[in-house]
Amino acid sequence: MCRLTAYYGPEIPLENIIIIPKHSLLVQSHEAEESKIAVNGDGFGVAWYDDTAIPGLYRDVLPAWADDNLTNLCRLVKSRLFLAHVRASTTGETTRTNCHPFTHGKWSFMHNGQVGDFEKLRRSLETHLPDELYIARRGTTDSEILFLLLMSFMSDHEPKKSIEMLIALLHSVATENQVDAFLRMTCVFSNGAHVYGFRYATDKFSPTLYFANKLDNGGASLSSEPLDGQDHNWQLVPANSFVEIDGDVEVLKALEV
Repeated sequence: MCRLTAYYGPEIPLENIIIIPKHSLLVQSHEAEESKIAVNGDGFGVAWYDDTAIPGLYRDVLPAWADDNLTNLCRLVKSRLFLAHVRASTTGETTRTNCHPFTHGKWSFMHNGQVGDFEKLRRSLETHLPDELYIARRGTTDSEILFLLLMSFMSDHEPKKSIEMLIALLHSVATENQVDAFLRMTCVFSNGAHVYGFRYATDKFSPTLYFANKLDNGGASLSSEPLDGQDHNWQLVPANSFVEIDGDVEVLKALEV
């Protein structure tokens, strides 16, 4: 399983979330506490927003702890909204194009989890991508296809509804291919103005996602694990639910799927 974190609030250096905290994403890359494995060393990535619509993106295949460029980038780059991810691969080889976050236009997206029997579903899922999104695909992961499918719904629907349509499609395609739907998905994504996240699983093991809306500087964060190591400062996003950050944090329980 991967680890991820996102921040929304007053502009700060990326290192304030990704590097410096006691249980930062960098620490989680080799000492994760709420994952099947402690090490997430199959690449990393950061997407960040400034006053322009299109996010900046930096990804590499090195383990996060092994790339000095990441430390320097996070020290010098400041942002009001950013997403960061360290990868433990389940589908797709370790290449830069398979590292998260993925971006398309103003959107950025990252995923922690798995789609069971994905190789049996890939071809059918690809047929649901409109041409402009199909040709936008660069990697081979289930995560990128999830992102592009989500984008196909997002043009006509709000994020929560788009998520519900994505989950419904995954169930439908699994049924069509006579595959038992096995989904464990925790995703965080942004359009540069809001941060959205959701947890969903077909069993009781959806990957963790916490939020804190009272960081020291007044910002808010979503993270796989509490960044300060203090559980009482964070609230676990309920299973099968949706969360939105746009200055305040709102949890919408019970995804309608």
